[in-house]
Amino acid sequence: MKPMLPILTWEPPLKGEWNYEVKYDGFRGLLRIDAAKEISLKSRNNKELLPHFPEIEEYLKEFMNHTPLPLPLVLDGEVVILRSPSSSEFYELQIRGRMKNKRNINKSSSQRPAKFLAFDLIQSGSESWSTQPYSRRKKELKKLFSTLEFPLKPNPANPGVIQMVPFYTDWNSVWSKVTSEEGEGVVAKLSDSKWEEGKRSTSWLKVKNWKKCLCFITSVDMNNDYFHIGVFEDEKVKGIGSFHFGISANDKRTLKEIIQRNQSGKAGSQTYINPAICLEVVYLNWYEEQLREPHFRQFMFSSRPDECTWERFLLDEASIPQNVDITHPDKPLWEEPSLTKLDYIRYLRRISVVMLPFLRNRLLTCIRYPHGMFGESFFQKNVPDYAPDYVQTREKDGIDYIVCNALESLMWLGNQLALEFHIPFQKAGQQDVNEIVFDLDPPSREQFSLAVKAALIMKEIFDGMKLQSFVKTSGNKGLQIYIPLPPGFSWKDTGLFTEFIAHYLVSNHPADFTIERMKKNRKGRLYVDYIQHGEGKTIIAPYSLRGNDKALVAAPLWWHEVREGLNPEEFTIEEVLKRHIRFGCPFSQYNRVKDSQPFQDVISFLKRDRK
Repeated sequence: MKPMLPILTWEPPLKGEWNYEVKYDGFRGLLRIDAAKEISLKSRNNKELLPHFPEIEEYLKEFMNHTPLPLPLVLDGEVVILRSPSSSEFYELQIRGRMKNKRNINKSSSQRPAKFLAFDLIQSGSESWSTQPYSRRKKELKKLFSTLEFPLKPNPANPGVIQMVPFYTDWNSVWSKVTSEEGEGVVAKLSDSKWEEGKRSTSWLKVKNWKKCLCFITSVDMNNDYFHIGVFEDEKVKGIGSFHFGISANDKRTLKEIIQRNQSGKAGSQTYINPAICLEVVYLNWYEEQLREPHFRQFMFSSRPDECTWERFLLDEASIPQNVDITHPDKPLWEEPSLTKLDYIRYLRRISVVMLPFLRNRLLTCIRYPHGMFGESFFQKNVPDYAPDYVQTREKDGIDYIVCNALESLMWLGNQLALEFHIPFQKAGQQDVNEIVFDLDPPSREQFSLAVKAALIMKEIFDGMKLQSFVKTSGNKGLQIYIPLPPGFSWKDTGLFTEFIAHYLVSNHPADFTIERMKKNRKGRLYVDYIQHGEGKTIIAPYSLRGNDKALVAAPLWWHEVREGLNPEEFTIEEVLKRHIRFGCPFSQYNRVKDSQPFQDVISFLKRDRK
C-alpha cells in the first residue's frame, strides 16, 4: 500500500471547501496493526521504519496490553521529532533513520522519543474509510483518538507517542502558527476528497514555508544542469549551494547560453561566470552550510550583485516577521566572543519556540545594552513611547510593563538590544505563585562546584518529597532550581518552604553554604538566596542571554548533566542552539507536572511542624 500524495503549489487555495493541516518535516509512514496485533510502519518506499523507531512499537504493544484497539487498524501519518507543536527537527530524524547500532537506536529513542502524527484514518476494524470523504475520515479519526485517549494535537511535551494532526478551516490561523514556529508548511485538503492510494492528487495541495535569498550565479554544471549560487562576504564570493528545480526549460537553456558566452573559466563540466546574474532562490532551511530543497523563484533584474551579501542572506534566513525592522545588524556586541547584533537576533529567533512560553503573560523587566559590552546598560520596566502597537503591555503599580506574548515582541526587544529578560514568579493578574525558584550563588565561577553540590542535595530532598524539579544555569556563575506549582499557593506558603530548605542546607553543610546576604561575611561559601523568591522579585528567564564577559545563556539542563566538571562557560548561544536541536528542551515537561505536584502535603507538614 502506497500513500496518497499532495501536489506542490505556490499559493494557498482559499476558495472552496478546503481544510488545512500543518505539514511536518518527517518520514511519511503507513502504520498498520493487523488482527493478530502485528505492527508495521512502512515508508513511502515500502521500507520498514520500526527498527529505527522502536519507541513507536513499544508504546503500541504496551498500550494494547490494557486497552483493545479496533483491528485491523491503518493510519496514515508522519514520523517526526517534534520541536514545537507546529514544527519538527528533520535533521535529527535523519540521524535516527541512518542508525544501524541497536544500542545507539535504543539510547536515542529513550532520550528523545519520536512521535507518529496521524492525519488520516484508512481502516479501523471492519470499517474501510478510504472511500469516505476527508471530513468524515477526520471526524472518525478524532472520535477514535478521543476514545483511546491519544493526544488530539501534536505536543512535544506530551509523552504520548501516537498523536493526531487536527485540521483548521481558517488559513491565516494555521499559517501564522507554521511561520512563527518555522514549520515546514501546510497541506490543504478538500472536504469531499477520498483517500486515493498512491495517487498525487489536486485535492491535496501543499504550500511550503519557504525561506528566500537574494544571490547570484557563480557557475553551472553542464552535465547535470545544477546552477551554483553565491553571495558576497567581505567582498569575496561565498558559495551557498546550488539549485536544479523551479526553472523552466526555456529559462534554463537561455541561462546556460548566457553563462557560456560570458564565462570566466572552466573546470571539467563546470563553467564559471563572474557575479552578474541576480536571482531569488527559495529553500526550506539552511543547515551545515547547505540549502535544503532549493528552488529557483525568479530573476532579479533590478538588483545588483553587491546587494547579494552574506549579512542579508543570514537576516533573510532568520525569517524575522515582516512588521519588525532590524537596524544596524552589523553592530558589535562582544569582542570576545565575537558577536554582532545579527548573531543575537538570529539566536532569539531560533530559540523563540521554547523561550516564549516562559515569557508569556509575565510582567517583563529588561536590561538593555544599547552599545553591547562597549557601553553602559540600564533597566527598563516601563514600555517606551515609541514601542509599536503589537507590543502588549499590562499596568501594575503605576508601571506599564511589556508582556512579551508573541514573536514580534521578542524580535522587537532584541532589536532594542534587550539582552537580559527578567520575569516574576507570577503571571500577570495572578494571585497564586506559579513556581518556586532557588538561586544558588557561589562566590565565583571557579567555585561552581559548590552550586553543583547544593543542587544535587536539593534534588535528593525534592525527590523524597515526590516534587519534580528542574535546573538551569544562571548564565553567570550559579545554578537555579525550579519547582512548578499547582494553583492555590500563597507567598506565605512558598516562603515557609524556601526558608526550610535554605536552613536545612546551611545547618547540615555550614562550611559550604550560607544565607548571609552580606558578601563580605560569606567567607567563600555559596549563598542560598531564598529571599530572592518573593513578591515583586524577578529571576532571569530560561534561555535569556546575560550581559557578562562571556555572553553566556541561562541554559536549562537535564539533571543527569549536573555533576562534577560541569562548566557554566560552556553554555554560549551557539552551544545552546546545538543542544536544543539535538536534545530538545529540558523544561518541556514543566507545565505538565504542575497538577501532580504534592506540594499541599509538604506545606501541611511544615505548618504542623511549626506548631
